[in-house]
Amino acid sequence: MAYRITSACINCGSCEAECPVSCITPGDDKYVIDAEACIDCGACAGVCPVDACVEA
Repeated sequence: MAYRITSACINCGSCEAECPVSCITPGDDKYVIDAEACIDCGACAGVCPVDACVEA
């Protein structure tokens, strides 16, 4: 199951830098995860300061 980023995202970019498959990109109001490319590793969740990365 892929991760997703909730509206709690503060656009800090920590998750994008940590993603080993580069499936996280900046969106209009928050970062977004390409669910098809996500390998469900949880690296993004481990570095998010506001717990915005959650399992979908």
